[in-house]
Order: sequence, then C-alpha cells, then structure tokens
Amino acid sequence: MTDLPVIKDIRLTPVVVPLARPMRTASGALPDCALGLIDIETDADVVGQAYIFAYTPRVLRALESLTEEIKDVVIGKSIAPEERFGDFQATFRLLGIQGLLGMVIAGIDMALWDALGKSMNEPVCRLLGADPRPIQAYDSYGLLDISADQEALEQTVARGFRAIKIKLGGSDVAEDVARTAFSRGVVGPDVQIMVDYNQSLDVSEALNRIERLAEFDISWIEEPVPAEDLEGHRAVKEASHVPVQTGENWWFPAGATQAINAEASDYIMPDIMKIGGFTGWIQVADVAKSKRLPLSSHAFVEQSAHALAATPTAHWLEYLDKARPILVHGYDLVDGCVTARGPGLGIAWDQEAVNRYRI
Repeated sequence: MTDLPVIKDIRLTPVVVPLARPMRTASGALPDCALGLIDIETDADVVGQAYIFAYTPRVLRALESLTEEIKDVVIGKSIAPEERFGDFQATFRLLGIQGLLGMVIAGIDMALWDALGKSMNEPVCRLLGADPRPIQAYDSYGLLDISADQEALEQTVARGFRAIKIKLGGSDVAEDVARTAFSRGVVGPDVQIMVDYNQSLDVSEALNRIERLAEFDISWIEEPVPAEDLEGHRAVKEASHVPVQTGENWWFPAGATQAINAEASDYIMPDIMKIGGFTGWIQVADVAKSKRLPLSSHAFVEQSAHALAATPTAHWLEYLDKARPILVHGYDLVDGCVTARGPGLGIAWDQEAVNRYRI
C-alpha cells in the first residue's frame, strides 16, 4: 500500500473497568476487567484505536512499558497492517511472539486496521472483503448462582438472545447438572445452551460429565481438558455426542493450524488478540474454510463483529461486553445479532471514563 498515513506514536493506556456481570470460572474469578487501550497517532490526524484484554491488572503496567519499548519497530512507517505485522515477526523471530509481546502486537495490528478504515472511511470488515452483516450472538455467563441468577437469564431471553453459554466445573458433577438444569428450565427449549469447562477436566471425567448433561440438549462443550492437550481434546471429540469447541488459547495462525490439523475439535474459537489481530484472524479463517470448520469468536465484541463478517464459516459471536464502560457507544444486540459499523472499528473512547478507570 502507498500514500497511507504514517505512524507517529503508539501508546497503551491501562484501565480496570467494572464488569456488569462479574465472571466466575472453574479456573478463577474475574471481578473486573483489565484492558489496555491502544492509540496509534498518524501524520494525517487519524488515530487508530483498539483494546486488548489483560485478564489480570498485574500485567497492565508491563504491557504499557512493553508497548513503549517496541513501538520504534513501526514508527515512521505507513499504517499498512500486514506489512507492520511482518515487521514485528521479523524483529522478534528468535524470541517468538506470544504471551505479553504477542498481545501487544495483536493490539497494534487491530488499531492499525482501525486507522486504515478511518483513513478510507470504511468499516474494517469491508477492508477484509465483506460488508457489515448481522452475526448471531450468545450471552456469556460465568458459574451461575442458582439462587440469584434467574432474573438475569430471563432478561437474556427477553433481549433476544437465542443462545447462552454457562461455565461449569467449579465443583462436582451434581452441581454441574443442577446449574444446567436450572438454565434450561429458565431459558426454555428454544434457546441453545453451550457449556464451558475452562480446561478443568481430564478426558475420562469430561466424557462422564457430558453423559450426565445429555438430557439438557447441549450445543457444545468448550475446553473440557487443558488447552494444550490436543490429543485429549480429540479423544473427547471422538467419543462425545456433543460437539467439542476450543481455540481461545491458540497463539497465532501457527498454533491454530497445528490444532486444526490435529483434529482437536468440531468447532473452533480463536481469540482475536491471541491469534494475531485481524491479520492473524484472516489466515485462520482461510484454514477454517478449507476444513469446513464453524468458527466463533472469543470476547472482543466490537472487533469480532468485523472479523466474523469476513469469515466464510462464521458461527457464533460471544457477547462478553467488557469494553462498554470506556466506549462512547457500545455494540448493541439487535434481534439476537451484532453488526459491525465504521469507519474503522466504529469505536471511540469515552475519555472521562478512561480517566476514571485508569490505573
């Protein structure tokens, strides 16, 4: 690409924002949300913006410092995202680009696509080859509290969601059965239910629990065993009548391709931050198309709406609305779906909120 704006500066602003619904999982609780807000300033007065999810506030300062240390790799160069992705890959070939470094690189990539979209007055999905379109979304829950969450589930159905995901695995199988039965009883037979074990089981126990949950018509079981255990996931998949979903912990297209080639799951769910931003995502979407694998998103409502619009095998968008407290306008659900908007990612920081939640 030629005649594009040039990168002048990059910064990451650490914030910790409240979650409307704190997330409890079998692997730990998330009472609030640690985000790194990335701004890319250009010589054309276009500012590219995106955010990354740090999981814990403990690493936010490290992400801020890391962004400052690596930004010189691309400062002075154009906002061409794929070229800048290549610059980072070449610079850190010996180190490798996952973990915190990979998160920052992916965040910069997403902000570059936002800047490119703004400079061309187009939504990012159109730059990826697709028009904005409604993507079916499911409401994402943590470990349910049977005594307190009925109203929340009723509101989910009233808002138009046609699917929910609940976390399981926090205790014994009887509790899993109780939570799933409760969910099915509230949402009724026409709303799909997915369950997520957050890597908390072994193969034998996963199959045992799938059998115990069979009566509740489960649409998928997510990360039943440790994410890196591709053989374990494949074993569950081959023995289970419930489809297996995994992918949120795959790093970059190479990691996704390894898992896909291992036939580790029926469905895939890359995380746009861990997969390498939009530049990494489109590579994985091509692999999914060749394998006819339904592809869903993990978190990142706004970015995912664009990425899935350009994904031939798009399946479900996870509606885990982490960034809304610091956005001028969040992405709302319409008739059970989310639709990308522009220009760029169609987002802008609420600066007053950013100042309030900044650490």
